[in-house]
Amino acid sequence: MASKEYPIISFFQWLTPRFHLLDDLDKPGTIESIQKGAELVGSNLWTLIFAILIASIGLNVNSTAVIIGAMLISPLMGPIVGIGFAAATNDFNQLKRFLRTLTIATIVSVTTSFIYFSLSPISEAQSELLARTTPTIYDALIALFGGATGIIANTRKEKGTAIAGVAIATALMPPLCTAGFGLSQGNWQYFFGAIYLYLINSIFIAIATFIFVRYMEFPKVDWGLYKEKEAKVKLYLAIFSFIVIIPSIFTAYQIVRSSFFKGKAEEFIRKEIITDGRRVLEKNIVYGRTPKVEITLLGTKIDPTQEEEIKNKLKYYSMEGTELVLHQDLSTTGLDKLKFEILSEIYQNQMDLGKLNTETIAKELRIFFPNLVSASFAKTKKFDMSENLYRDTNLFDSEWKKLPTKDELEKLEAYIQLRSGEKEIELITRLAKER
Repeated sequence: MASKEYPIISFFQWLTPRFHLLDDLDKPGTIESIQKGAELVGSNLWTLIFAILIASIGLNVNSTAVIIGAMLISPLMGPIVGIGFAAATNDFNQLKRFLRTLTIATIVSVTTSFIYFSLSPISEAQSELLARTTPTIYDALIALFGGATGIIANTRKEKGTAIAGVAIATALMPPLCTAGFGLSQGNWQYFFGAIYLYLINSIFIAIATFIFVRYMEFPKVDWGLYKEKEAKVKLYLAIFSFIVIIPSIFTAYQIVRSSFFKGKAEEFIRKEIITDGRRVLEKNIVYGRTPKVEITLLGTKIDPTQEEEIKNKLKYYSMEGTELVLHQDLSTTGLDKLKFEILSEIYQNQMDLGKLNTETIAKELRIFFPNLVSASFAKTKKFDMSENLYRDTNLFDSEWKKLPTKDELEKLEAYIQLRSGEKEIELITRLAKER
């Protein structure tokens, strides 16, 4: 009767049991499994060392697959889950034991990676390594949800494959290897950034474990008359976790601001700088205390009056206070200037010729040469090695269903010379690929 009169209540009665975590709970097996993670001796220690070496190699050669393999075999999750479990069950003697194990594991890991990177001939920081030097709040969230998944999977009678996925998601190995790399290169920013990321991951895995162990009502250690000591330890743990998360929130905020600024800068360049006769050769967008947008241009130059007008438009893109630097003349050396002038002239000529003649001439040529498939025109520079100088030339590149005869080529060249007003024409003809 209840389901007919109150369908919403009926729905929740059907839905709620699907979120129960107590049905297939294995408390004795979970406690035994977690206790094993407290020992870092024998095979566990060697597995950790080899996993660190594999992860270090993966970071060194920028191989994601190798790094994932190292995370799968790493035993680091054991003591971290143990810390959360011991805190949740009020077993502070075990908590000290797990903390000691994790400290030893951390020292061994950083030392191993330090030795590897000190001996490795590759000293350049790859993208996989750099990604572990700037932790954010998102790393904390990943660790929190990953830790929750890990403890839920660990407490089941059927463990499944979720634990392996947690090892990959929480990524405990790469930060330790990055810390070793920073230490070997004397780069303290890398070292402390990576250690902080590792610390965030560890703490929030432990916090997630604590929450779900309490929810699943594992038996607690009875402290008897020492209730005050129990409350103090819990308070210290909460304060420590809060202090650790504050810098990660600030870092995440800075990353969001930096991404927003770079997006606005790209929009500004696209709408205000790039025109039909001007292109960006190189750009450098820097976000910081003094934001800066540095652009190297090819094509039509921007005069001082136009430059001032463009700078005034920065405010419309939420970029007030941004320094805009335009490079339109590379005058650091005579060679750089020559290269720049040649590139600018080639680009401008290509723009002018393409805009004025290409489409019209191509359509006219198709009337006289039905086998013509595609054509392109470009004014360019040809370097004469015998005289060591550049010569002006005009390039006609074309694709044909059937290659033109000698007579047809002569007529083609004469027509282009007449139509374009250029005397120097170089013809490139080739068969069109079948489509």
